[in-house]
Amino acid sequence: MTLQQLIYVVKTADLKSINKAAAQLFISQPALSNNIKELENELNTNVFIRNNKGIVITAEGEEFLSYARQMVELNKMIDERFITSKKIKKKFSVSMQHYSFAVEAFIKLSKELVPNEFELAVHETKTYEVIENVMNFRSEIGVIYINDFNQKAIKKILSDSGLEYISLFECGVYVYLGKNHPLAGNNIIELSQLKEYPCLSFEQGDRNSFYFAEEVFSTFEYKQIIKADDRATMLNLMLGMNGYTLCSGIICEELNGESYKAIPLKTDEKMTIGYIKRKNIPLSLLGEKYIEILEGYKNGKG
Repeated sequence: MTLQQLIYVVKTADLKSINKAAAQLFISQPALSNNIKELENELNTNVFIRNNKGIVITAEGEEFLSYARQMVELNKMIDERFITSKKIKKKFSVSMQHYSFAVEAFIKLSKELVPNEFELAVHETKTYEVIENVMNFRSEIGVIYINDFNQKAIKKILSDSGLEYISLFECGVYVYLGKNHPLAGNNIIELSQLKEYPCLSFEQGDRNSFYFAEEVFSTFEYKQIIKADDRATMLNLMLGMNGYTLCSGIICEELNGESYKAIPLKTDEKMTIGYIKRKNIPLSLLGEKYIEILEGYKNGKG
């Protein structure tokens, strides 16, 4: 088994086509097929099943690919850090729950790279998709929160997926609402005071488990609740409906505007902001820098 064979099989799996992979790898289709077949013979298992439409990854293949991708990724990191770090385009991808501070941290990282060449990606998305993106190597880092309620379930999923959770900082729970909201003048808000106003929550799609909710108290029976898919819609609902959401209290006026405020919720509940990564895989230089920027939000602002 060689590193080149691992690169071949990972590229083929990503493209789900031997012909497309051969073209991108600049080798002939028969040569790629032979290399994959030799690897499968050595493993004594089929990574792919060939058919008229292309390839299908077997269950054993999926397990093997999880290790193969780690080896390919490690080789890439070694190459970038010690061999060609000054010659290649900087690449980094991060996924996150709907946190404006995580987006702002991404912007700060991007500005530090100018005028160098770079290829960056940011995915503000559902909780399970954050986990999937890191698991499938679409993102190097995923930013999520855990608390006493969800941490056992989340960490079990992460462990089963070959991922780990690293805490960054703990924060209280805040009510995020418009500055003209009837409760906006309060120094602190009790949950009972919110019952006549719509609670805003991010839609989690098919994985709509309480454990994947981005807001605390996900099992609470709210009188009014509105689900939204994106942060811009959430902000509009706050102003148009006197809605509110529960959050970490870290707000970024440069991104969200000055029409909103975060007020402490009267509760002993805490949120732990952290990130997920692949086990036993060190962060890239850009990954380390992004985490360093995130740590600057420990006291509520960057």
